[in-house]
Amino acid sequence: NVVIEKPIHVFYISQNQEENTFYNTRNLLIVDEGAKVEIIEIHHNFDSTYVLTNSVTEIFTYPNAKADWHKVQNDNDTSYLIDNTFAKQEKDSLTTVNTFSFGGKLVRNNLDFIQNGSNINSFMNGITIIGKDQLVDHHTAVHHNQPNCESYQNYKGIFDGKSHGVFNGKVFVDKIAQKTNAYQQNNNVLLSEGATIDTKPQLEIFADDVKCSHGCTVGQLNEDALFYLRARGISKKEAQALLLYAFANDAMQNIDIEPLKEKISKLLAEKLQVDIEF
Repeated sequence: NVVIEKPIHVFYISQNQEENTFYNTRNLLIVDEGAKVEIIEIHHNFDSTYVLTNSVTEIFTYPNAKADWHKVQNDNDTSYLIDNTFAKQEKDSLTTVNTFSFGGKLVRNNLDFIQNGSNINSFMNGITIIGKDQLVDHHTAVHHNQPNCESYQNYKGIFDGKSHGVFNGKVFVDKIAQKTNAYQQNNNVLLSEGATIDTKPQLEIFADDVKCSHGCTVGQLNEDALFYLRARGISKKEAQALLLYAFANDAMQNIDIEPLKEKISKLLAEKLQVDIEF
């Protein structure tokens, strides 16, 4: 029943390295019965040396507990990150993993949720904005093993230059997991001819009394909406940014930490190359 009032901020910093470096990091979070905690995790390489980080995070959320883990990935072009996150939940618990991918040469996010009781809620949200020849790769899996549980996945991608995105989301519903409610959505905008996205939402359902949906979209910005904004004196770049900000914004709605929400908004504006005040 301990409630951590302020979020715990975890920094992984690489600096003053004279040669290429390989890091293996492990995080273990145990949230006991009735407890609540929020974690923010950031990796930073301040050198021009190449860094490969192989990270493992394990989250155990016990009955009636709440755990939020926010990953901010905004590293430089000499950084490679392979992130493996496993979340195991007991009855009446809530666990959220938000993944904001704005930087790094190659980022791979593997996310596994295991629901081990009834009345569990699992939330996964992601925003990816990359360009040049960057690659961000999301692989998610939710294992609905008990009845009366919910999971929610909402991933947004914006790709420019010759960047490449991947989303592969899986939802497994066991035969005893009746009354499951699983939602999965991946929406993407391609801003250039060279950008690509491979998206594959998947459902494997072995129960018959469930409500499960999945979908994905890939497209470009709406020309009519752009014209509407430009006809009102807004420049093309700012009109594009306004539409893209609105497109990505709903993936930020469940962030309870106001300074983090402001930070993500600023990073969005920087990536879209507009003034945040606009």
